[in-house]
Amino acid sequence: MTYALPAADLALRCAAALGAHPSAGRFVALAVGPSDPLAGVARTVERQVFEQSFGNDAAEMAAEYGPYEEASLFFLVLDRRTGLPAGAGRVIDGGGKTLDEAPDLIGKDLSEIVAGHHMHDGKIWDFATVGVLPGYRGGRSGLMVSSLLYRTFLKAGHRAGVRHLVALLDHRAHRNLSLLGVPFVPMANSAPFAYLGSPSTMALHVPFADIEPSLARQSRLLRRVGAPFGGEIRARGLRRLLIRRLGAKISHQVSTGAGLDDHIALPGLERRRPLAKHA
Repeated sequence: MTYALPAADLALRCAAALGAHPSAGRFVALAVGPSDPLAGVARTVERQVFEQSFGNDAAEMAAEYGPYEEASLFFLVLDRRTGLPAGAGRVIDGGGKTLDEAPDLIGKDLSEIVAGHHMHDGKIWDFATVGVLPGYRGGRSGLMVSSLLYRTFLKAGHRAGVRHLVALLDHRAHRNLSLLGVPFVPMANSAPFAYLGSPSTMALHVPFADIEPSLARQSRLLRRVGAPFGGEIRARGLRRLLIRRLGAKISHQVSTGAGLDDHIALPGLERRRPLAKHA
């Protein structure tokens, strides 16, 4: 369960996956299980992103996520031009780290959290990690990579029958997803806290079925100049208008799959057995 694949090994695994999943576009997005060779690629991307952003090295990543490996599903975007990964993410079946750690972090009993968000029934996913490598941040390619990660997550969640999504999100990731239109709410009305190198993290919940309609609604609001919308845009003037237009486009694509679904494969879901929900 390495978080630091050697460069040559990483390139070989990516080349094999690109050959097995041909497509006309530059990028291909995959959902894979923990024993797939590509899971090691996704873990390496996770570590690179977390190490740069929060200082978490391979040993820390293994300590934090090792107990959840068998319940993990990884999302990975590969770049045909470079033959290398561009971004990755992970969900943990059953509520994962979030429901294990949130009670102590926010000072609430698990039973109170579960009851407050009606999580007694149905599959729970923990939206554990998501990250785009530095070379793909900003510009068209970066938007495509992040959009593919989010859309792959939605498609996989629908196929798996997810009912609830929980997460421990750094304020920047939370801000980005709020602007996209994901209607997260603070878990048990909790406040932000410091967590794993981030000075401001929140424990969050959203019913999975609410995500796509909310993204579609956000897209419509962002297209209407002057209309109020969820999230925030700190820029002003022309830049603010451009960000609104880009946000509207991304929300529309992620909610509908337009321009994205032809580049997504879900081989990891075809072989996975369902896991029990969080007790």
